[in-house]
Amino acid sequence: MKIFGYGHQNITEDDIAAVTAVLRSDYLTQGPKLEEFESNICRYTGAKYCVTVSSATAALHIAMLATEVKYGDEVITTPNTFVASANCARYVGADVVFADIDSETANIDVNKIKINDKTKAIIPVHFAGQSCDMEAIQQLAQKRNGIIIIEDASHAIGSEYKGTKVGSCAYCDMTVFSFHPVKTTTTGEGGAITTNNKELYERLRLYRAHGITKDPTKMSRCEGSWFYEMQELGFNYRMTEMQAALGISQLKRLKKFKQRRRAIVDLYKKLFKNNPQVRFLKEESYSNACFHLCPVLIDFERLKIDKKSFFEELQEVGLNLQVHYIPVYWQPYYKKMGYEKGLCPNSEKYYQQTISLPLYPDLIDEDVQEIVERFNGVLK
Repeated sequence: MKIFGYGHQNITEDDIAAVTAVLRSDYLTQGPKLEEFESNICRYTGAKYCVTVSSATAALHIAMLATEVKYGDEVITTPNTFVASANCARYVGADVVFADIDSETANIDVNKIKINDKTKAIIPVHFAGQSCDMEAIQQLAQKRNGIIIIEDASHAIGSEYKGTKVGSCAYCDMTVFSFHPVKTTTTGEGGAITTNNKELYERLRLYRAHGITKDPTKMSRCEGSWFYEMQELGFNYRMTEMQAALGISQLKRLKKFKQRRRAIVDLYKKLFKNNPQVRFLKEESYSNACFHLCPVLIDFERLKIDKKSFFEELQEVGLNLQVHYIPVYWQPYYKKMGYEKGLCPNSEKYYQQTISLPLYPDLIDEDVQEIVERFNGVLK
């Protein structure tokens, strides 16, 4: 029996050759591939600057540092996300404010974003690959000076919003990408930040590499070519040359990845069309998503189905699926801070009903048909 997970990387001989070539080169880190990858991301997204890092979590962390989010500030994000979208605020001592989701898209509901004098940043998360309504969020942020917008596009490289590439930073200060193996393109682990702000770009580069600079024009003194200065308390969040080489190779296939992912989602919708028990999220007219996930909604309570048992039965028939996501504030760390169930009702209802179907380019149409047959068999 063929086993299907919810996501899987696509690796070709070209990818392997690209990484092998780096292993035979003089540089395994801090070499030319890193700059090439960053340039390619800028060229693809239309952003002026790009900083690659070891993970999207690292990217979110240094984004907080670069924008000087600090203790006493508030950062607004969605509870329907991986914990890193909220944790980055806690890394710098800021408080997290969770805004509920739109039940049709599972993205943050702009009407639930309540800014105040303490609001320092908004982190909208492009869930499953569909962009949030960034123009509306930008207009909201502009009502108060100094509010930073950081798009968490960990799911959304290749996606578009109103005809512009996610990552162009047309409606935000920075955009964060993830290159984890289950994402659309991978570097193994890894992430990137794009921005159009040169000052932010330079601060991001500084925090990525221990807070150290060797640029004589930025140092207080220079004793020789060996000299360097640590100007901030930074981190070792660098990406390796091997990762960058894999990213360069993968990025060449991003268009094909997007086409195949959208085709698979369309096929799922077609095959489930006559099953009223299975519902899909809405894709807004402004969106042209490169789907990272394909969540479906099932009203387990109405159908009197135990979700845990259903999930286990899916595993028995070779469907190793996943649930995206447990509301972040349900996690014990946040519960200890005083967050309680009931805070974001739409997110909680969504979690109770959602399950993510397999979605990755290597799936052929016959695989999708088999997945649907097995899924419906368990559901019946």
